[in-house]
Amino acid sequence: MLDLLKDVAARVITPRFRALAHGEVTEKRPGDLVTIADHEAEQMITEALRETDPDALVVGEEAASVDATLLERLPGSEHAFTVDPVDGTKNFVNGSANHAVMVAELRGGTVTRSWIWQPEHQTSFVSERGHGVLRNGARLPALHPPAGLEDLRVLTSRPGWEGPLGRLTLTPSAWCCGVDYPWVAEGRVDGTLYSRSLPWDHAPGSLLVEEMGGILRHTDGSAYRPCQVGSRPLLAAANEEVWKAVAGQLRRLVY
Repeated sequence: MLDLLKDVAARVITPRFRALAHGEVTEKRPGDLVTIADHEAEQMITEALRETDPDALVVGEEAASVDATLLERLPGSEHAFTVDPVDGTKNFVNGSANHAVMVAELRGGTVTRSWIWQPEHQTSFVSERGHGVLRNGARLPALHPPAGLEDLRVLTSRPGWEGPLGRLTLTPSAWCCGVDYPWVAEGRVDGTLYSRSLPWDHAPGSLLVEEMGGILRHTDGSAYRPCQVGSRPLLAAANEEVWKAVAGQLRRLVY
């Protein structure tokens, strides 16, 4: 799978980085960008997945934007894949290296394997449930987050939530789940807060965080379910203690 993502990126994503032509960027909704690279990469990945397992449901971000039944079928699917062909499309369009190609495999609604490839950083993250996380083939070491709230490094994807919050300070995310979640798994940050969740954005990274001993829940305490579209804030944290500490502060912000 990782070789597939690298090949697709090399063929249709990287050649267009900082070289998108007029008409190769459109809006699905105001501010929600999509490029020719998104469409071509998703088509190539989807075709390869269907050749490997014709019975598996493939839910790509761009396909789901025109066929809502794909998301409706995901919770009841025994075997499925989510595909985010260019995660961080706005970054990609604006010339930022913080974009990624991501695939997650789900069985019975649970993420069992995931792959993230960051073309411009030349960095891969591969995870299988119960087997940890590999970064460029090497196992990530255990996380050791700080104990004090003032020392925690927590990101948010919502600009209105940035800034001081009691003893906690929220700083901007990378605007790319394919970068944010690996940062948590690597220990570069201790948590990341999102205002909503879509399967292709969060399923791949959720497994990375969980395999590193982290926690992923909505800030009201409810469980994250990778098959569902959520409008409730979602918090990924390095461990249970960090999640509780941060969530206690966030409830004053998001409710």
